[in-house]
Amino acid sequence: MAPSTPLLTVRGSEGLYMVNGPPHFTESTVFPRESGKNCKVYTFSKDGTLFAWGNGEKVNIISVTNKGLLHSFDLPKAVCLEFSPKNTVLATWQPYTNTIANKLHLQKINDFVLSPGPQPYKVAVYVPGSKGAPSFVRLYQYPNFAGPHAALANKSFFKADKVTMLWNKKATAVLVIASTDVDKTGASYYGEQTLHYIATNGESAVVQLPKNGPIYDVVWNSSSTEFCVVYGFMPAKATIFNLKCDPVFDFGTGPRNAAYYSPHGHILVLAGFGNLRGQMEVWDVKNYKLISKPVASDSTYFAWCPDGEHILTATCAPRLRVNNGYKIWHYTGSILHKCDVPSNAELWQVSWQPFLDGIFPAKTITYQAVPSEVPNEEPKVATAYRPPALRNKPITNSKLHEEEPPQNMKSQSGNDKPLSKTALKNQRKHEAKKAAKQEARSDRSPDLAPTPAPQSTPRNTISQSISGDPEIDKKIKNLKKKLKAIEQLKEQAATGKQLEKNQLEKIQKETALLQELEDLELGI
Repeated sequence: MAPSTPLLTVRGSEGLYMVNGPPHFTESTVFPRESGKNCKVYTFSKDGTLFAWGNGEKVNIISVTNKGLLHSFDLPKAVCLEFSPKNTVLATWQPYTNTIANKLHLQKINDFVLSPGPQPYKVAVYVPGSKGAPSFVRLYQYPNFAGPHAALANKSFFKADKVTMLWNKKATAVLVIASTDVDKTGASYYGEQTLHYIATNGESAVVQLPKNGPIYDVVWNSSSTEFCVVYGFMPAKATIFNLKCDPVFDFGTGPRNAAYYSPHGHILVLAGFGNLRGQMEVWDVKNYKLISKPVASDSTYFAWCPDGEHILTATCAPRLRVNNGYKIWHYTGSILHKCDVPSNAELWQVSWQPFLDGIFPAKTITYQAVPSEVPNEEPKVATAYRPPALRNKPITNSKLHEEEPPQNMKSQSGNDKPLSKTALKNQRKHEAKKAAKQEARSDRSPDLAPTPAPQSTPRNTISQSISGDPEIDKKIKNLKKKLKAIEQLKEQAATGKQLEKNQLEKIQKETALLQELEDLELGI
């Protein structure tokens, strides 16, 4: 039987209820609305066939397929619910009373994360460093916790006050974001962060991020063969890495702080939520092609529909208590449904009904926006503040941060594939040697100088002409040094380094310096 459309569960001050998914968006009869503000928690089973909720008095379980009540338990204090993978057990959390089945004897464990998926189960544990000893993360396979060689892998590192550990879907590797509370270099108010890769086969590496700044988000592809990192001072970079921690594709820079792979892993959304304006970039990550750029302002929640075609964004309390509501999007940028909560009410939670993998097959990606009766709201473009003294003067282009385009949209020739660490080092050596040779040629005596370039020489070409006049030659040499310094600054900016204000001002003078150099050489 063909799968039903995923349901949407909504919890707020108006109660708990379900909404039919696209294309109808009507209130569902599967679950009769439960009014009141007492519903604190709900959950679906992994395959979406069972639904449980707690209303402050009881915990109830219904069959989504048969629309019938299966069980009801007197558990008024339950605040967390979770179904077992086979739907045979419902775990509830309240005051602790469980029996210990096994124990890992390791001192000073600060955090741990269980692996997803079926057996064999694995666990990643973090022990912070002390007295000059490094911090470390170890991977174990349950129940093999005893003995000095029980760990599957171990990764030690300094500069870690806390960590975030992220398993991939196949439980073959973990990404570790190590953070310090204070950046001793003074480069960031938010501390310093590094990213580490640890595999269950014992391999480990430090993920080299070419732009300095915080790590906003790290997310695995469902294939478990690659991951995306959003990082660096704003505008932030986003890069996809493979399991060797080599960059696969660079999305350039933009106003973003989050990444979301579709359930099938073929579409990636880069978004800027929170203190950013809610701009989303929807990418086809098989062909690395931009599909759409919708804007979901004031969003506090994002979720892919299990069908891999629809997206849910919502504005929920208590993060934001005004303009609460949710929207259903198609990945091509069309808004298919919109629900605004009344101003005297609040939206607390909204989520999709889950489905098992394989229920919804991946469809061919389309780039044409699907039709919709809901109009897209064009966001208001905020103009930059201008002091009164400058308001009657022409606007000049003086951006502090030039956004870097994705690697397949750069206007440079040759191979745009990101270079490995060794290749990047060799490239820098080659460029340094080339620059040294050019400098040596410019310093040669007049009788060894090449023939002056004709008047049709492009403006960005530096001629090696020498006039014979010491004063003019000195000016030409100084101009070339300034232009060379500007080229070096531009190369640093291209690698993601943040330039100072005076360095940006030097780059802006390049055109004038080139004109002055050309005038001097034409007068020779």
